[in-house]
Amino acid sequence: MSHLDEVSARVDAAIDEHVIAHMNELLIELSDDAALSREERYAQQQRLRNAIAHHGRQHKEDMEARREQLTRGGTIL
Repeated sequence: MSHLDEVSARVDAAIDEHVIAHMNELLIELSDDAALSREERYAQQQRLRNAIAHHGRQHKEDMEARREQLTRGGTIL
């Protein structure tokens, strides 16, 4: 298994785990990975950035839906 395959598998695992802190740690680690080319490093980091952004949007939508569900007409039920 090549180094790129190993990194890709780690990125997949971090994305599947849905833990932002782990994705951020891997982003930082990839910044210093000299074994990858600039393009390979960027592609893997971009996958993590997209997953983090999607997670943030989903969290915001979930919170807004929950707030809407808990309040009716401006009063908390």
